Amino acid sequence: ALDVSMIGVALPSIRTDLHMSTSSLQWVVSAYVLGYGGFLLLGRRVADLLGRRRVFLVSLGVFIVASGLGGFATGATVLIATRFVKGISAAFTAPAGLSIITTSFPEGAARNKALSIYTATGATGFSLGLVFGGLLTEIGWRWVFFLPVPVALATLAGALRFVPNAGRPALRPR
Repeated sequence: ALDVSMIGVALPSIRTDLHMSTSSLQWVVSAYVLGYGGFLLLGRRVADLLGRRRVFLVSLGVFIVASGLGGFATGATVLIATRFVKGISAAFTAPAGLSIITTSFPEGAARNKALSIYTATGATGFSLGLVFGGLLTEIGWRWVFFLPVPVALATLAGALRFVPNAGRPALRPR
């Protein structure tokens, strides 16, 4: 959510710096949405097949690399490609993360609290993204791509420590 909302504020600076047309600038936003929306169901299925923790960690690592590369982009093509890859990685991270929450906490108050924290974190990230996007764009639009890197690294470190390794889940008959 932080990443999605920050980019909107940075678009005018990106356009000026990279000499992008309005249509190619729209792809900076659309590529992420296309990657996310297009791969969300596949992300869920892959997490079921390969394991939630593994998919979460790998896709979060891909998100970190793509975000960093986006900050170093010198042209529209690389920037749009990194946004697409970030969208795909988010499409794998989201269902895996939600599944980790629902399987790690027993049904009832504990799970409800965990889901509430998850939801509040997403909403807070979206709101703060607008503020951080504006502040970071004043320094340089590239920082909008660099800020998610330490946030995702902290999430990765937390996941390595706290998310249990359940192994490969057993497949349910259809």
